[in-house]
Amino acid sequence: MTSEHRDPKEEMVEHLQALRAFAMSLTRNTAGADDLVQDTVVKAWGNLDKFTVGTNMRAWLFTILRNTYYSQYRKRRREVEDPDGVMAGALSEKPAHDGRLAMNEFREAFAQLTDEQREVLILVGAEGFSYDDAAKMCGCAVGTIKSRTNRARKRLAELMKLDDDDELVMTDSATLAVISQISAA
Repeated sequence: MTSEHRDPKEEMVEHLQALRAFAMSLTRNTAGADDLVQDTVVKAWGNLDKFTVGTNMRAWLFTILRNTYYSQYRKRRREVEDPDGVMAGALSEKPAHDGRLAMNEFREAFAQLTDEQREVLILVGAEGFSYDDAAKMCGCAVGTIKSRTNRARKRLAELMKLDDDDELVMTDSATLAVISQISAA
């Protein structure tokens, strides 16, 4: 370094007030301006080896500050404020493999039920028919349908080794409907 060129680290300090004024004009917020200046100084300090001694330090710092501001601005535009996590909770999804594993177990257990039990679970559970409608379709009394449904759900729970407080994770809504009242049965 020649005597006519100053140390860039020392020169950087001289521009802090001007950087803060520029940051205030961009952010219109004291705390935001201070953060922006700090980010600028950290980036400049970390990239000091890229600064060409003898060139305009002030212009270099202002460019870093401006680029940092617009990068943060673009990032904030894509972000959604969600302080209580409601939005994130709505966007999250359980892994599909959990549902597939439970679905395979369900299929195996469902196949072991009698024809009448499978029929009533499909009609009342998956298809959502009322007990009255299911009774008419099957040509039997409403009480018979209720009894078959109850026994079918209990048997399915036994085959799947579910306790009353177990929660079954499924991705298929029709399957969930079939067994949704296992613990209530």
